[in-house]
Amino acid sequence: MRTAAMTAGEALDPPRARPESADQAVERLYREHRLQLVRLAYLLVGDRESAEDIAQDAFAGLHRHWQRLRSPDAAAGYLRTATVNGARSMLRRRRTTRRFPQPDESALTTESAEATSLLSAEHAEVLAALRRLPDRQREVLLLRYWSELGEAEIARTLGISVGAVKSNASRGRAALATMLGQDR
Repeated sequence: MRTAAMTAGEALDPPRARPESADQAVERLYREHRLQLVRLAYLLVGDRESAEDIAQDAFAGLHRHWQRLRSPDAAAGYLRTATVNGARSMLRRRRTTRRFPQPDESALTTESAEATSLLSAEHAEVLAALRRLPDRQREVLLLRYWSELGEAEIARTLGISVGAVKSNASRGRAALATMLGQDR
């Protein structure tokens, strides 16, 4: 039986914070991280429409798996990993498509005026050099210098060791310096 004292005591307890629902959390994360993830995907795949699709798929996957997430703090890492994996999948599909002759190859390689305007002319040479790097080196460099992640975070995101992150970053920087004709 409840007494008046118990009711008054319960009223003095601070209200407990209700955890965000999946909808609320993903909506908040979308506002905070969407642009960064679209940019990361764009740098990996090279076209805006695909980059937006990849980022959107990452958020949809997060929403689907919200209850299985070990902690809400892990959501940003999940999104980065899903974006990198989505970009890898897109690039694999493109390589497969290129193995077969296409009727009009110029349509496949021409970037839209909108995508071209996203980046200034002085970055075009660097982006072209980045695209010539092996996939792993490009991913490591973009996560390190574009997304500003530490070596441990990059290793977790890509599923590789910290040593592999360091060696890929070093080799990637050296290759970029060579391609861009700069001294290291």
